[in-house]
Amino acid sequence: MQNTIDMEEKFMKEALKQAKKAAAIGEMPVGAVIVRDGTIISRGYNKRESKRNALLHAEVIAIDKACRKLGGWRLPGCEMYVTLEPCPMCAGAALNARIEHIYYGAYDKKSGCAGSRINLCDMNLCNYTIAVTGGIMEDECSGIIKDFFKDLRKRDK
Repeated sequence: MQNTIDMEEKFMKEALKQAKKAAAIGEMPVGAVIVRDGTIISRGYNKRESKRNALLHAEVIAIDKACRKLGGWRLPGCEMYVTLEPCPMCAGAALNARIEHIYYGAYDKKSGCAGSRINLCDMNLCNYTIAVTGGIMEDECSGIIKDFFKDLRKRDK
């Protein structure tokens, strides 16, 4: 049986694959996967620019797909792996879906709502809290975002 760190890295690598899909279409490279019983049940990556829809963050897309797959709005026993710390909307969506644990890579010191700025996941706002673990493969997760903005600045010159 794989240890916890191996499992965290395995699923974060899958989230990074999703982030690379976002980058390939000019989106902020954020990817997410939702896992239940050690199996990925849904995936998502940012599509808000390409679809012109503020709701299409990686986490919301993955939650929507997981709800449809499981047939309900609650996602018991599910964990989310995301390359960037969730924003207020995504932390709220995870709370509403009853995600049990969020694992994220890069910290978002400007608008992160899973520990950096505030921790919506642990405020008992919805009579429910989410366990949070940040910094999983942090260098890789923050690196893809830094590279994206570096390339964007080059294109804008």
